[in-house]
Amino acid sequence: MNRLQEKYNKEIVPQLQADLKLKNKLSVPRLLKIVINVGMGKVIQDPQIKDTVVKTLTRISGQKPVITLAKKSISNFKIRQGMAIGAKVTIRGERMYDFLDKLINVALPRVRDFRGISKKAIDPKGNLNIGFPEYIVFPEIRSDEVEKLHGLELAVVTNANNKERSIALLTKLGIPFKKD
Repeated sequence: MNRLQEKYNKEIVPQLQADLKLKNKLSVPRLLKIVINVGMGKVIQDPQIKDTVVKTLTRISGQKPVITLAKKSISNFKIRQGMAIGAKVTIRGERMYDFLDKLINVALPRVRDFRGISKKAIDPKGNLNIGFPEYIVFPEIRSDEVEKLHGLELAVVTNANNKERSIALLTKLGIPFKKD
């Protein structure tokens, strides 16, 4: 079992149960999944971006990404139905806790001018959404082998049904929020 998952089960669940005044420990908010998403809008001009995105997502997540296709044609964006427009990876279970641990302790401190994540990044349903302008903050990516930079989005999905519960859970897990 991962150290973050062990910490969650042994320390965070009882603390959150007391803090949120919950009677049942199964009603304590928990992580459901982490989704990493990359939009490939530039694939129209440069088809090599698709290979770069797939390689980087595979290295970052440890799983093969799913290529998302356009559902319908949009002439203003030069998109045709069935064209590859993105890639995504959904991480669950023990791998999710490994990835979150790596994100908190390695990747976020490597972000340039990082002062914490804004609490506005949490939506009303309690999910945290973070955008990275470049993917080289992850330790699996060596800067000397980077061909083309692209951004990526990260969604940490919880079963907390409101923002306050989600902030309490994510703070206990170690996500660094900005001091207001």
